[in-house]
Amino acid sequence: MPVAPRRILLHGVTGSGKSTAAVKIGARLGIPVILADEIGWLSGWVQRDRDEQHAIVSELVAGGSWVADSAWSGWTDLVVPHADVIVGLDYPRLVSLWRLVRRTVRRVRTGELICNGNKESLWRALGPESIIRWHFQSWKKKRMRMRAWAADPAAPPTLLFRRPRDLEAWIMQLTAARADEARHPLD
Repeated sequence: MPVAPRRILLHGVTGSGKSTAAVKIGARLGIPVILADEIGWLSGWVQRDRDEQHAIVSELVAGGSWVADSAWSGWTDLVVPHADVIVGLDYPRLVSLWRLVRRTVRRVRTGELICNGNKESLWRALGPESIIRWHFQSWKKKRMRMRAWAADPAAPPTLLFRRPRDLEAWIMQLTAARADEARHPLD
């Protein structure tokens, strides 16, 4: 059984399920979860100062085990060198877009609090800073980034998952590997 990675970076297009996967992996492996939006956004949808973001990220990734749901482009270079593995959620556009629209509608309807007490609204969902618009604007760049990591022998090992069920199977393997490590710590 392979050793479970201790520093995992998820990457994917907006709506692909990175945060949900990170929380699930963190819970299964018993490791801390780093949520990018919690670092990047302050209350009132104010973006945290870039230097402050860098300081927070640098401290979080420097030691111990972690799973990060993403790395914003302004600090990707701080996270990638510390990652044992990059997990790319390289799903078809309709999968991530459907997930994003469904999530956004639910959040608008329920008033669910997200990233430091912020709420999504109909205006935010459809206005100039729309998360759905961001999905379309960033789609190609994010896919190209994960595929470039996968092709780069100097990058951390990069796993590309094309279907959610393949990611789920990998998470189950991680859980089994971590359990095996706990049973045989000196092997």
